[in-house]
Amino acid sequence: MAEDMDEVTQTGPKGVINDWRRFKLESMDQEALPPQKRELLRQMSSPHKPKDEARGGLNRKMSMQEYELIKEDMADDQCLKRYRKHCMQEMHERLSFGPRFEGVHDLADGEAFLEVIEKEHHNTVVVVHIFKDGVKGCEALNGCLECLAGEYPTVKFCRISVEASGAGERFSDEVLPALLVYKAGELLGNFLAITQNFNEEFFATDVESFLNEYGLLPEKELAAADGEEAEADVE
Repeated sequence: MAEDMDEVTQTGPKGVINDWRRFKLESMDQEALPPQKRELLRQMSSPHKPKDEARGGLNRKMSMQEYELIKEDMADDQCLKRYRKHCMQEMHERLSFGPRFEGVHDLADGEAFLEVIEKEHHNTVVVVHIFKDGVKGCEALNGCLECLAGEYPTVKFCRISVEASGAGERFSDEVLPALLVYKAGELLGNFLAITQNFNEEFFATDVESFLNEYGLLPEKELAAADGEEAEADVE
């Protein structure tokens, strides 16, 4: 049991500090660090010390070296942001929210279309845009889905041209753009000529509101936190 506990991320204030220092040490260029600083950071990041050392140092004051290192920790804003994002990803994996995605995925053919529907994680919502170049609304909808992909990293947004899908007979220009929504292999939403539900000029928020009316998007709380991290990284 003790060995199993060692592998679990430490909790509580001291555990979080140790995890942060360990993450920072692992993300640094080891060769670029002075040996003395590398060893000090390694010691500070380890929650397990010999019993004699732990007893002897229980009430000792923090050394100047440790104090300066902690000051550097707090000043290293970019590394702290990466650590927060790393923690969010770990939490998603632990709570079985399924995989995370970036951007809109292009599907090459009908086989790829079937694979993403049938083999994706059972908790993952899959949104597929069937489009055709030159058909009104398709390009704008692609842009909207790119924006939503950043807001909902647990949703897999995909697109496939009607020609590549091999379903040209079923999806004529009149019913495009079409948006299909799946989860665990089941079709949850089938929206033909979806842009007829929007104004002439529409935005990602309009598409988002439409999908939310049908309850097809997950809660945005966890996704929003990652969106903030992405914006912070750009800054």
